Amino acid sequence: MNEFTLSLRRERRLLMLLGFACIALLAGALYLQYVKGEDPCPLCILQRYFFALIGIFAFLAAGMGRWRGVLLLEALIVIAAAAGAGTAVHHLTIQLNPGFSCGFDTLQPIVDSLPPAQWFPGMFKVAGLCETVYPPILGILLPGWALIGFVAILLAVASSVWRNRKKLVAA
Repeated sequence: MNEFTLSLRRERRLLMLLGFACIALLAGALYLQYVKGEDPCPLCILQRYFFALIGIFAFLAAGMGRWRGVLLLEALIVIAAAAGAGTAVHHLTIQLNPGFSCGFDTLQPIVDSLPPAQWFPGMFKVAGLCETVYPPILGILLPGWALIGFVAILLAVASSVWRNRKKLVAA
């Protein structure tokens, strides 16, 4: 095996790890919802969608046999992570400014009308308000943890795309 093939295999293993991390994050969200009784708001559900998208893109990229497909899907991961980070920042802003609302009446029917909310209502159906602040975990609110996750994914995958961009030409 040459260096080109070995680096692709290593990248694919890291993408599998990212996909499993996203599954773990979604499982943690379900734990907080069903065991701790922390109902998800529209912005929580949108963040779940972005973690699910990142996981799906990561698993698809891990199945690719060529750098071109891997880098394309990694670019989609970067976009989803950036959108998720923006959603988490907005959610954090709402929670840190009492009296500020996410627009529950406006956003809730839109989020609940998306197909995954019909297929998996336990995971993707809105049940709470964005301004409800649940107890922090290690001193950080839940949207803060989501923001940390999205930024970590964004930086890691964007640096990987940057590092491997020359392989696109060789692919």
